[in-house]
Amino acid sequence: MTPRPNSPAAWFLAARPKTLAAALAPVVVASALAWADGAFKAVPVVLCLVFAMLMQVAANFINDLFDFLKGTDRADRLGPERAVAQGWIATRGMKRGIAVVLALAAADGLALLYHIYIHTAGAHSTTVAYSLLALGAACVAGAFLYTTLLSYIALGDVLVLLFFGFVPVCGTYFAQCGTLTPAVWTCAAAMGLATDTLLVVNNYRDRDTDRLSGKRTLVSVLGESFGRWFYFALGTAATALALLAGRMGHGGASLAVFYMYFHLTTWGLLSRLRQGRQLNAVLGLTARNILIFGLLLAAGIALGL
Repeated sequence: MTPRPNSPAAWFLAARPKTLAAALAPVVVASALAWADGAFKAVPVVLCLVFAMLMQVAANFINDLFDFLKGTDRADRLGPERAVAQGWIATRGMKRGIAVVLALAAADGLALLYHIYIHTAGAHSTTVAYSLLALGAACVAGAFLYTTLLSYIALGDVLVLLFFGFVPVCGTYFAQCGTLTPAVWTCAAAMGLATDTLLVVNNYRDRDTDRLSGKRTLVSVLGESFGRWFYFALGTAATALALLAGRMGHGGASLAVFYMYFHLTTWGLLSRLRQGRQLNAVLGLTARNILIFGLLLAAGIALGL
């Protein structure tokens, strides 16, 4: 059903709610690590969750707008419909939506900094606050740079590794503990690699239209076979890192190995379909898999299995 222009339904679809799991799972993993290390703090976790969700929505709005302005959302687009390209939301309205969501994210971030400054004793609180402020600014810059530049020069995968792995996992843990451990870095890399499978499915499906639009992704440059095996390798590497984290004092992280069943099943479907709109089903399954990976990793760590 087509939503009415500028209706709540149109904004809901533009926010791409299915992608929120990829933003929230790293925060959950970081919180489980803090719990296992005896440093869990509820208020910073909630504020980090809200910030991650708002930044994901803002990034989706920015992507929707600038892909339309760049002409990437062509009539032969294979992916889900975009709000601006379909006329559900006007470009001016989307710009205002981006500003509102970013303002809410900034307010949430400032609330986190205030909480840390008030509740963390000594000069240590200032170091943590300034570090998180820098990370927040980097998140805003990354949201714009992804769509306007980096995704067009085959650097989108690097950005996903940073902003769905290292930044949310390390940032959330640091907000609670004021330090980082080797296990945190390892789990951050694992989440980033697992989440990148979602971008790879998008790029795999759109490889031909991306070439026509002049959008250079790793898959559009290196080809279909590379895309298939890259998807497989990302999930496999993420699982290997989870097992490595299990050898760093968080043995329960090894529970994430069960993710491989879902990853391999979805990879098999991607390998059979190869092209077309049918790959949107793989997109949905991949989003589910990322959530499964994050929940298994977090549960195993928190429960100390």
